[in-house]
Amino acid sequence: MSQTDIDRFRQRCAQFRWLAVFMVVSVGALLALIHFVAPGVLLARGDYTGTSTGWVAQLIWALPTVFYLFAVWSIGAAMGQLSKGRLIQPTLVHALRRVGLALGLGGLFHVFGVPNVIRLIEGGRGGFAWFDVAGMTLGMIGGALFLLGGVMEQAGKVQAELDEMI
Repeated sequence: MSQTDIDRFRQRCAQFRWLAVFMVVSVGALLALIHFVAPGVLLARGDYTGTSTGWVAQLIWALPTVFYLFAVWSIGAAMGQLSKGRLIQPTLVHALRRVGLALGLGGLFHVFGVPNVIRLIEGGRGGFAWFDVAGMTLGMIGGALFLLGGVMEQAGKVQAELDEMI
């Protein structure tokens, strides 16, 4: 790989990092506006017609998004490290573990946690799981990424051991 290719790769990593930051900040701001600012303004004006239970249920429904945004943030952080010239293998291992954990927990909570917490809040209505293919897929991909991160970490340790022998 030539120096020009390496520089182009680092530049693209830096651009992707800023794209990830933009996404997390913009989506996070919209979530905050929808779930905190708007109800707060309506409550202060006396126009809030919802209940506190309904507001909490909306927050529970939005919680998996926080996990997904953390996964995007983790990817952006890894891209930022790569753009600064950090070694790919340790950066990738750390990113795979964090992204996998965030996507896995987000998907798991989306499919099983949200329906059951909502059932508790609303007095037992609804099912025990929400059949959502996207949430299940993200959970499975997250688990696989977490496992792959572990395999890559072990491979790095073996490689270091082999390098010491030579």
